[in-house]
Amino acid sequence: ESDSSDDKPPNPVSFSFMVPKKEISMVPDMGKWKRSQAYADYMGFILTLNEGVKRKKLTCEYQVSETVEKLLAMLATLDRWIDETPPIDQPSRFGNKAYRTWYAKLDQEAEALVTAILPSERHDAAPEIAVYLKEAVGNSTRIDYGTGHEAAFAAFLCCLCKVGALRMEDQLAIIFKVFDKYLQVMHKLQKTYRMEPAGSQGVWGLDDFQFLPFIWGSSQLIDHPTLEPRHFVEEKVVNEYHQDYMFLECIKFINEMKTGPFAEHSNQLWNISAVPSWSKVNQGLIRMYKAECLEKFPVIQHFKFGSLLSIQPVKP
Repeated sequence: ESDSSDDKPPNPVSFSFMVPKKEISMVPDMGKWKRSQAYADYMGFILTLNEGVKRKKLTCEYQVSETVEKLLAMLATLDRWIDETPPIDQPSRFGNKAYRTWYAKLDQEAEALVTAILPSERHDAAPEIAVYLKEAVGNSTRIDYGTGHEAAFAAFLCCLCKVGALRMEDQLAIIFKVFDKYLQVMHKLQKTYRMEPAGSQGVWGLDDFQFLPFIWGSSQLIDHPTLEPRHFVEEKVVNEYHQDYMFLECIKFINEMKTGPFAEHSNQLWNISAVPSWSKVNQGLIRMYKAECLEKFPVIQHFKFGSLLSIQPVKP
C-alpha cells in the first residue's frame, strides 16, 4: 500500500555523539586512517560531489533548501565578524594578531551557530559537528591556513549530510552556494589578516591555501565546448568566465595575490595547463589530493574523529 511517510527523511541512524579527538599521533598510525570509516566516508563525499557538479556552471539552476540558507547565514556572520575586527598595527607583515580576536569569537559561538543549522531533533549533534567548523578556518596560534583546514570544512558538510540536515538533492547547492561562500570568506580572512600558508610547499604546491575547488572546478569544465586547460593561464579568459567556474575563481584570486610570471609563482598549476583535457586534469587532481593531502602525516595528524567520522575500520 502507499505510505505517506515516504516524503519524510529516513529515520536517522542512531549515533552516540561525542566530541571528536585526534587519533593519528605517529606516522605508523596512517594505515589506521586509510582503513577507517572516516576516510571512506570523506573520500566518498568528495567524489559524489565531484560527479554532481560535472559539466555544471556555478550559475545553473538548482534547489536551495532551508539548511543551505542557514549555512549561508552562518558564513555571512563569520564574514561580518571580519569587518568588525580590523587588522591591528603590528611590526610583522604576516599573521595579523587581530585574527585571534576573530577566532575567539567563533570558538565561543561555534556550538550555537551549528545548533541553529540543525533540525531540532538533532541538536544533540552540535557539540560534535561544531568541532569541524572550528577547525575549518585556520589555526589561531600560528595564524595559518591550509588544506587540512579546508578538509575540516568538507568534513563539517559531510557530518551535516550524515545526520540528515543536508540531503542528496542539496549536492549542487553544497558546492555552488555553501562551499563557494566559504571560499570567499577564507580568501577574505587570508587577505585581511595576511595568514601564512600551513605546510606550504611553496611554488611546488598546487595553491598556498586550497585544493578542493580545483578538483570540483575541473569537473565543472569537463567537455566544455571552448575552454581547455591551456586557457586558464590567460587573464582575459579568467576575467570573462570566473563567475561560472570555481577553478577560474581560484586562479583569479592567485592572480590578485601574486606577482610575476604565472609559471614561476604557480608552477604546479602551470604544468596542469598543459594537460590536454579537463577529465584528465580532474583525475590527476584527485590522485594528487590523496597523495599530497590525505596521505601526508603533517596534515592528517590534526584530523579529529568522532561518531560521525569514525576511526573504526571499514566493515568488510
